[in-house]
Amino acid sequence: MTPQKEQQQKAAKAVMVLGTTSGAGKSWLATALCRYYARQGLKVAPYKAQNMSNNARVVPGLNGRLGEIGSAQYFQALAARRTPEVRMNPVLLKPEADTKSQVIVLGEVDPVLTEWPWRERSEQLWLRARPPLHELMAENDVVVIEGAGSPAEINLHSSDYVNMRTALEVNAACLLVTDIDRGGAFAHLYGTHQLLPAHESALIRGFVLNRFRGDARLLAPGPEQLQALTGVPTMAVLPMWRGHGLPEEDGIYDDRPTGSGQARLRIAVIAYPRLSNLDEFQPLRSLPGVGLNWARSPAELEGADWIILPGSKAVAADLAWLRAQGLDLPIAQHAAASKPVLGICGGLQMLGESLLDPHGLDGNAPGLGLLPLVTQFERDKLLRPCDLRFAELEGPWAPLSGVAAGGYEIHHGRTVQHPSLAPAQVALRNEAGEAIGWREGSVLGLYAHGLFEQDTVLRALFGQSLPGLDAVFDGLADYIEQHFEPGALMGLLQDRSAP
Repeated sequence: MTPQKEQQQKAAKAVMVLGTTSGAGKSWLATALCRYYARQGLKVAPYKAQNMSNNARVVPGLNGRLGEIGSAQYFQALAARRTPEVRMNPVLLKPEADTKSQVIVLGEVDPVLTEWPWRERSEQLWLRARPPLHELMAENDVVVIEGAGSPAEINLHSSDYVNMRTALEVNAACLLVTDIDRGGAFAHLYGTHQLLPAHESALIRGFVLNRFRGDARLLAPGPEQLQALTGVPTMAVLPMWRGHGLPEEDGIYDDRPTGSGQARLRIAVIAYPRLSNLDEFQPLRSLPGVGLNWARSPAELEGADWIILPGSKAVAADLAWLRAQGLDLPIAQHAAASKPVLGICGGLQMLGESLLDPHGLDGNAPGLGLLPLVTQFERDKLLRPCDLRFAELEGPWAPLSGVAAGGYEIHHGRTVQHPSLAPAQVALRNEAGEAIGWREGSVLGLYAHGLFEQDTVLRALFGQSLPGLDAVFDGLADYIEQHFEPGALMGLLQDRSAP
């Protein structure tokens, strides 16, 4: 037997989730598939050739270094019962403006490719993304692959390596999912199938109707007619399920306020244009008695008990946007009334006195002046997981006193106390004793992401906790097992010619 044939025998089966649009449900379904196949005793790994998102996690990288991948693949790896790593999302694009993204390759910023035009860098990125795909295929029984956007954007098809080029590379069994709640689901499925070349559409093994509300029998004869036109069966109709516990689709947040009419604590998160790591707020959306809304205007801050300034991929620009919307004054008034204001990462930097940018990375700007801090942006991005402990705090943040937790940091900024102002209290330190959080009155600024995912923090602040991620992943697997046609999920692992 030749080494090539032996390698092919060892290769995993690839199951790929494509979507008719962004936000159709690819990330959610891929996560569910990772846990489903892992529960069958199979060794499973997720993969997405390229993700565009400002939601990122710190994971093991190459040569002992740390790197970052999209949050969706991070959760998919945990669902697969694997340690997340950079090969699972070899290319991550982090939007910094409408026409510019920071390019992360195998976990690390690539400043050269960041400056290349999109179409020209696509081939180079595929050369970097392809080897990790084959490595994962050789090391696993199943690789669950997530596509991006739609595979049938004919203006982009020649340079799109995330969808059908990846599928063809590993002969993936593809599911095509659509959001039926948006309307036009059958047209989306048919149009996507028909716009693909025949050798690509042949890889689509099943259609999935996601977020259906109502009696599925009313869909007839649509699925039957669609199969007659395309030869592809509808394998699942997934009912609308808002409370599954997984963060919203990668890069998309749900505008619907939570806790309406029942919330005892109302939290407003400032939704500036380049907010990042918004997935860390999913627990706040799920906690009983806590109402969360995304605020873009002063009116949306009215009645808020807490105000949170989240992370940002473009801190100076988002701070300018915040001021242009008139949000700076109500935030200051909220703090002056001794009500809690929390800044996380970029939000912490905004709360300080000034932003300094000697390298032209983000921009210089005066801060909101609610914490006596100065931030300077450095060329090198700081990535690290961290073990944390809060100091003895006063005021609304007193329940966090002495609490130990875990988190992670992703930032270019380095923040210090302002040399000419009375210092703020150091509120949080990492395991090395470094200050990564400060408090002044009711204003708290932290560099640590992921604190609301920690049971210790939820219990301290809200007196309750949520089911762990394992329970969430098992719930997702149970859900698709219940709603897919019997045998369909394991059938995806068989060659099309197999009985």
